[in-house]
Amino acid sequence: MATLANRVYDNGLTVLDTEANRVDICSSEPSTYTAATSTNTLGNTTSISISAPTDGDTSGRKVTLSAISGASVTATGTATHYAITDTSNTRLLVTGSLSSSQAVTSGNTFSLTAVDVEIPDPA
Repeated sequence: MATLANRVYDNGLTVLDTEANRVDICSSEPSTYTAATSTNTLGNTTSISISAPTDGDTSGRKVTLSAISGASVTATGTATHYAITDTSNTRLLVTGSLSSSQAVTSGNTFSLTAVDVEIPDPA
């Protein structure tokens, strides 16, 4: 069976801890930085905190995006996904589905619960 040392996982996940600086809620899952931050975005915040890598819930390693509250909604629509980006290097780093879709209205605020980004051990 293949194994990977925690250092291998941690070096990949550390990018999130050290480079990610924006979270957007999106109307669909973005596949590019521009889609995440311009085309599909319904709101965003740059007040984010991502933990250093730790043991995953079942295996592997993970980082956690802390819960967000009071973030700005910039467009009206239905948020279905989130995107974590590195604005300094215009990189899309992570996307995922929200636990449930939510209608949002421009000028309001949004909140997100904490999100784990996990790389499982190889099977």
